[in-house]
Amino acid sequence: MSAATTRSRTARTPVPDRLCAEAVGLARAAAEEAAAPGVVGEHVGVVSEGDRVVTHYFECKDPAYRGWRWAVTVARASRAKNVTLDETVLLPGADALLAPEWVPWSERLRPGDMGPGDLLPTEADDLRLEPGYTGDDELPPNSVVAALSGELAELVDSEDAELTTRPDPPRRGSIAAVADELGMRRARVLSRYGLHAAADRWDEGFGAKTPMAQAAPASCVSCAFLVPLAGSLKQAFGVCANEFGPADGHVVSLSYGCGGHSEAAVMPKPPKPAPHALDTMQVDEYPLRPARDSGSVPTETDAPTEDLGHS
Repeated sequence: MSAATTRSRTARTPVPDRLCAEAVGLARAAAEEAAAPGVVGEHVGVVSEGDRVVTHYFECKDPAYRGWRWAVTVARASRAKNVTLDETVLLPGADALLAPEWVPWSERLRPGDMGPGDLLPTEADDLRLEPGYTGDDELPPNSVVAALSGELAELVDSEDAELTTRPDPPRRGSIAAVADELGMRRARVLSRYGLHAAADRWDEGFGAKTPMAQAAPASCVSCAFLVPLAGSLKQAFGVCANEFGPADGHVVSLSYGCGGHSEAAVMPKPPKPAPHALDTMQVDEYPLRPARDSGSVPTETDAPTEDLGHS
């Protein structure tokens, strides 16, 4: 016997058991018991699942399950004449209306989806984050911090016993405790991957390739409304502080630009008249009587002449 013949006989579907195939009434009663009244339709087929195991299919008339079928599996024991119920289930057919493939929430979430009160957890091994401090977790046993931690551990633990809703404090003498004492309260910070991912998003929305930047008279690097960032991102990004600009309050690339540039159209100042010059270093003299050589003082030749003809 060849291997092909063996495979064909092994994969051959057995003939449906006669008693199980005739148990249509039992299968319909089981489907009607599991379904709502009036949603089990006509008997549409019988499929053999194995020796003395048969599945009956019934049409589903529920409008919400178009193309689905009620599948009722019955079976009987060897040499037994009584057919028993195995299971009842609603299965999709070839033209069934199916729900879309399930996508995890982490892949469905989009920027702007979060609302008030929503919490967005981060994974412990998130590629965007890295430890905010480095070093071994344990300090040398002769260190000052380790010595003080041993003496104050019981007192601090008793004080923190009532704070059951807060996370466990870092172990005294650990790098986490030292970092917390020094003000480094962020356990994790952005990794290089997280910084690059954020830079790509910001550059896509407010970068040099946007239509607004292409038509701008100058870039943000020379704009007075640009508030620079701190850290390594200040080399490429800042925050726009122009209330009339399209990117007010947004992180913008230094190569971004808009028509609201502080030096794009500077209004000329109106001309101002020159201030009146007053000489305060010299005193002008104003005599009470005019001088004789000024022409205002009468002389002898200016005497009246009305009596000269009667001498």
